Amino acid sequence: MSHQPLIERTGHLDGLELLRAIAGEFPGTIAVTSSFGAEAVVLLDLVAQVDKALPVLSIDTNELFDETVAYRDEVVHHLGLTNLVVVKPTAEERAEAEQLWATDHDCCCHLRKVQPLDRAIAPYRALVDGRKQFHGGGREVISTLEVSPGGLLKISPLARWSEEQIEAAFTERDLPRHPLVAQGYRSIGCWPCSRPIQPGESIRAGRWAGLAKTECGIHRTTK
Repeated sequence: MSHQPLIERTGHLDGLELLRAIAGEFPGTIAVTSSFGAEAVVLLDLVAQVDKALPVLSIDTNELFDETVAYRDEVVHHLGLTNLVVVKPTAEERAEAEQLWATDHDCCCHLRKVQPLDRAIAPYRALVDGRKQFHGGGREVISTLEVSPGGLLKISPLARWSEEQIEAAFTERDLPRHPLVAQGYRSIGCWPCSRPIQPGESIRAGRWAGLAKTECGIHRTTK
């Protein structure tokens, strides 16, 4: 089934309006992905306003910061989310990925993130994420609604939001902040591949620093 009529009907919306419109189109077949990173709570706050029981898929690669795991629990409790689904690589995938973060980042991400998430999203027709254009690193051109190569509708309600809008949401909604933000981290993934950014650097400069890599591979879309 083509998503194009829905995209044409709702593509002008964003934020809470978009999420409300889309969630009603996919009863029981929509989920949310979250890194529980620096800005993740802004999207999850919108999710909580629409439906606290929407499945929230969180990939635990076994290489997350301890602070991220603790923050995940804090955010879920703060927002009253009731359907957190922790997605993990299999024992075989973990064993194969063991030290790959030091030698083959793409393969490491594939084993720890892409394959586990592909299994987890199999029952769904639509997937909500927190990507934003202002993060750069290739995200400048993302749309609020895109379609994955497999036909999954990808919804990015915050795609067009500015950094100022994100900050305003933190203040207005009294949202808890990831503890690593105070240490200079602006994009937070696995601990071996994340670092604080320096003045003047882009928000995602701390991910896979020094490499051409800018994405882990889970956000595959086609226009």
